[in-house]
Amino acid sequence: MAFFRTQERTKERFSLLLLDLEEYYLEQHTAYHVTNGSKKEKKIRGSFKVCSRSIIFDPEDLAEPIIKIHLRDCKNIEFVEKDNNPFNEPKPPAICVSCEQVIFIKDSNVIAPYRNERGAKKMTFQLEVWSKTEDVVQTLLQLHRASCLEKLGDQTAMIAANLQSRLARSSFDKNCFQNVAEKLHMECAVEMVMPLVSNPGHVCITDENLYFQPLNGYPEHVIQIKLHQIRRIYKRRHGLRPLGLEVFCTENDFCSDIYLKFYNTADRDEIYYYIATFLENHMTEHTAESYMLQWQRGHLCNYQYLLHLNNLADRSCNDLSQYPVFPWVVADYTGSQLDLTKASTFRDLSKPVGALNKERLDRLLARYRGMPEPRFMYGSHYSSPGYVLFYLVRVAPEHMLCLQNGRYDQADRMFNSISETWKNCLEGATDFKELIPEFYGNDSNFLENRLNLDLGRRQNGRLVGDVVLPPWASDAGDFLQKHRAALESQYVSEHLHEWIDLVFGFKQRGSEAVAAHNVFHPLTYEGGIDCDSIEDTDQRIAMLTQILEFGQTPKQLFTSPHPQRITPRFQNITRSSSISSPISELSPASQSEDSSFEDLTEESRKLAWTNMGSLTLISSHKIHKEAVTGIAVTRDGSSIFSTSQDSTLKMFSKELKDFQRSMSFSNMALSSCLMLSDGKTVVCSSWDNNVYFYSVPYGRRQDTLMGHDDAVSEMCWFDDRLYTASWDSTVKVWQCAANNMSSHKRSQFQLLAELEHDAGVNAVGLNPAGTLLVSGCKDGTISIWDTSSYETLQQVHCHSGTIHHSAFSPDSRHVLSVGADSSMKVTDVQTGMVISSVKMEEEQRCFCWDGNSVLCGGQSGDLLLWDLLSNTVTKRIPAHSGPVTAMWMSELCNTLITGGEDRQIIFWKLQS
Repeated sequence: MAFFRTQERTKERFSLLLLDLEEYYLEQHTAYHVTNGSKKEKKIRGSFKVCSRSIIFDPEDLAEPIIKIHLRDCKNIEFVEKDNNPFNEPKPPAICVSCEQVIFIKDSNVIAPYRNERGAKKMTFQLEVWSKTEDVVQTLLQLHRASCLEKLGDQTAMIAANLQSRLARSSFDKNCFQNVAEKLHMECAVEMVMPLVSNPGHVCITDENLYFQPLNGYPEHVIQIKLHQIRRIYKRRHGLRPLGLEVFCTENDFCSDIYLKFYNTADRDEIYYYIATFLENHMTEHTAESYMLQWQRGHLCNYQYLLHLNNLADRSCNDLSQYPVFPWVVADYTGSQLDLTKASTFRDLSKPVGALNKERLDRLLARYRGMPEPRFMYGSHYSSPGYVLFYLVRVAPEHMLCLQNGRYDQADRMFNSISETWKNCLEGATDFKELIPEFYGNDSNFLENRLNLDLGRRQNGRLVGDVVLPPWASDAGDFLQKHRAALESQYVSEHLHEWIDLVFGFKQRGSEAVAAHNVFHPLTYEGGIDCDSIEDTDQRIAMLTQILEFGQTPKQLFTSPHPQRITPRFQNITRSSSISSPISELSPASQSEDSSFEDLTEESRKLAWTNMGSLTLISSHKIHKEAVTGIAVTRDGSSIFSTSQDSTLKMFSKELKDFQRSMSFSNMALSSCLMLSDGKTVVCSSWDNNVYFYSVPYGRRQDTLMGHDDAVSEMCWFDDRLYTASWDSTVKVWQCAANNMSSHKRSQFQLLAELEHDAGVNAVGLNPAGTLLVSGCKDGTISIWDTSSYETLQQVHCHSGTIHHSAFSPDSRHVLSVGADSSMKVTDVQTGMVISSVKMEEEQRCFCWDGNSVLCGGQSGDLLLWDLLSNTVTKRIPAHSGPVTAMWMSELCNTLITGGEDRQIIFWKLQS
């Protein structure tokens, strides 16, 4: 099990878990435990370990118990000099410990509750290296004085001073470098953090490796991690302070390769950024928004997404106070069959565990209303070290013994049955716990008592053995398989965002948490208290201990509603609507393709974008005198129309490879063009505030729509409606009679709506079904409108400058926008949340996209192919000698046309 990766490094039966919480293992010496039997002196060889609050003797004979003596229980520790009588056999010096209690652990090498023997005792130990005895006694006396101080804070300070002195007197052994040519970057003192314990030592980072060398040589002399193998790193909040760093060499495993706690934040940050330089796009790739986008589109399963969110929210399997938290998703643990098609099988994911039972919630609310500030609904948390080990006691018995001072919990209070545990979470007065990742993994050991532990006998007479499974599970493996299937089911996929809102999102705190009945004790929230500001040391330590043992709420990742996942059922609906739609989903400029997209299948779309990196330049033509602003194509693809800031509309023959017509409507720039679905009319927008209709068959201007008070920047068409965006801060909706589309007399246009904005509108686009409109303004605001009611659904200020272009994804779930701030943003339509933000090297002016990949036209003239899921450029294609200003694409014909400030239009072919 990944939880125990750190323990797999050693075969010793000694473990740091034999120490008390917040105790350090400092040094060890080969020694003998000397006992005086009735006949003769007996010596047991083993390891004498000096710890910050205790003495531990680990015998080599596994039948002998490990001995632990708390320094606070010691009455006297003395150095007994060797016997120099020349007539007797020389007697080595000894350490003589007089104490009131001795603890015996792992008698006969069996993991069991500790055996305490009280009463006055005298224990004698002889070190194998005699010369070290006096120094060890002096160390023990110093630590003994610290343990006997009246105030806990004074004890902690004195022990910390001893530890820091040891770390300062030692350094990383450079002989451990794997390569003599390695270059040292930095070295500092740290602690390696493991569940419930930490181990002090030195971290050393070179240009090739990250090393950790424990001060005590446990569990091995040095731990090495190659920098090129690191896949993820996270800054951690440890003990409520920003001192942790966790390193992963895997993509999806929830257990890291090493977790380090630094003594100051500056050292932590320096190593973090040094490692980050070895990870391509690390700073933008691993964000909650980028993972959300991958999950929404089905590239991450629910299990993986929850692991990533836990990681980003400071949850770690090495920190039991912040262990990864997973939801109960199944509500039926008594039926003979698990029916994943019925909603009643599942837990209501929109409510915290404490609110699932109305009667219990009513009692809790009554108490909450009568409580003085600060009020809270739940007196216990949904995740804490005790709850984690409640689930894992069968595979982590030593952790439970460490947490509970050498004892297991009472047999009836242990994790005996899944159905009983779920029932208690629904009905118990103080039980609101959620689950852990192991319930959805593939290792069933935690459900079975394979170690044959004596966990006690219940009141009904039964021994605590394997966990009792629901009737619908044939064995532990079957339970995990079906439980994981429930987590990945249609129902959970459609509702998981509701639970994320509670645990990681906007319902975690504040008024939304109160409304959702999701309020826990103030100390459980990040920033709830500043322990460093508490001057009384004892009070500060007590407060910190309470926080760590009670449980902590994850770091808040989202402050607005989390979008729903795009499940297969929804994908089928949106796909059918986009196929039947005469509007292309790529960009407003590509809407001239019209019905050529009717036969476009998902397979052909994927094929086209798979080949996007193989663009081949067919021909380039300089037909304008200034920058190209718009491109439109006839249905058969034979004629291409382009508009320009030179105020002309040009018609180019693809077959003849030459332009055939030139039309000027005014002396001001034309800003965009589109082809109407009749295939006979080109519509052009102009900076002179007008929209012009050009008849292809007659070769002349058909009509003029004088609709705005400032330049018309862009247009869309759907069915019989024209949408015009203008720098006068409006988008206007016009209706044209369908049976007179070829005539377009001015009288046929009726103003249906005027959509007001706070700044000039520079970009506008429709979703494939024509039900949603997106507008992008000069102040960086994106607005999403319902085209049936003309109401604003979302308004998001996501750019710091003018928005150049915006468009919906094919499934209408997201809007992509690029702006003058050189950033690319993906906004969720449902929630208005910016779920991906990419800072680019250069300003982008136009793009096409399929929801996952984006082909952008850059300021440099290059075409950039972006993978949004990893936020990386996968292809850079030289195109124009100046900024790319217009783009049109047909996935069906594998054709791309681009226009630029260099006055050229370029034809491209997507090679299959």
